[in-house]
Amino acid sequence: MSRLQASWYKPFSWSLLLLPLSLLFWLISTCRRKAYGSDILKSHKLDVPVVVVGNINVGGNGKTPLVIYLSNFLKQQGYRPGIVSRGYGGKAASYPMQVQTNSDPAHCGDEPLFIRQRVNCPVVVDPNRVRGADALVKQYKCNIVISDDGLQHYRLARDIEIAVVDGQRREGNGLLLPAGPLREGKWRLQQVDFIVLNGGKLKKDEYLMSLEPGQLVNVKFKGQTRPLNQITGAVSAIAGIGNPQRFFELLHSKGIKLESTQAFPDHYHFKASDIPQGTVLMTEKDAVKCAGFARESWWYLPVSAKLTEKFNQDFLSKLRHYS
Repeated sequence: MSRLQASWYKPFSWSLLLLPLSLLFWLISTCRRKAYGSDILKSHKLDVPVVVVGNINVGGNGKTPLVIYLSNFLKQQGYRPGIVSRGYGGKAASYPMQVQTNSDPAHCGDEPLFIRQRVNCPVVVDPNRVRGADALVKQYKCNIVISDDGLQHYRLARDIEIAVVDGQRREGNGLLLPAGPLREGKWRLQQVDFIVLNGGKLKKDEYLMSLEPGQLVNVKFKGQTRPLNQITGAVSAIAGIGNPQRFFELLHSKGIKLESTQAFPDHYHFKASDIPQGTVLMTEKDAVKCAGFARESWWYLPVSAKLTEKFNQDFLSKLRHYS
């Protein structure tokens, strides 16, 4: 985590000096949001329900596991979901780009590839989310679209909004960028349909999501797995995600002795020289970028979202209303 990001989660810090820039950010974002609300700028409405999974914070809050959970859950209910993502960190030759299980993360981005390897439904990346969502409906015959992130992307009209909140960090100092971590004020949480809390203590009208770790998977040979409790001795851990400390704490809670930990920026493009020697544990999101030069001693830990039956039923009830 950078010094600036770390300062957002302290009550008083030097980031308060950036408040004039936060005021400018508020002015621009407010004018843009009101322009869409008054139809000065037009939102595009699809012929199928659109579910946006996002947050009001920058950084990793747990959106991706929830997108995977929703996709698999909807398929079990008989829907034909498709997922649209901006494809941050990737640059394709043309858009919209359909993500395959063997796509290059340099083209599609790390999160869309990670998602596609975990779901059996179309995943499309496009910086123009409206165009990508249209492709899911018209080309791939999806009857519901899940937008990975995009809570503030008002050009794509949505039927259901889900905001994911990090139960450890919450809204930090409560300030807008760049003095704080917020893209929109805390008031925005009162407007969404569901607030999903990633760990922590529930507040009123929130739904708890836990992340359940699976077996370790070899980065080089994905057919090889091993239980986490079979890791003995000191190992190294790396993470290039929004909240690396959460991953390190998860390993520690499972009794893993960490010889060293190294945090990289979110969406970091790894090189072989970045990875320490010996046994290394990493996230599944990082593994998709390291698979091409992986060593046999590298393992990733998949995690899966777990939500309550109440969330499932409330979500389906809301969805049937729009369907």
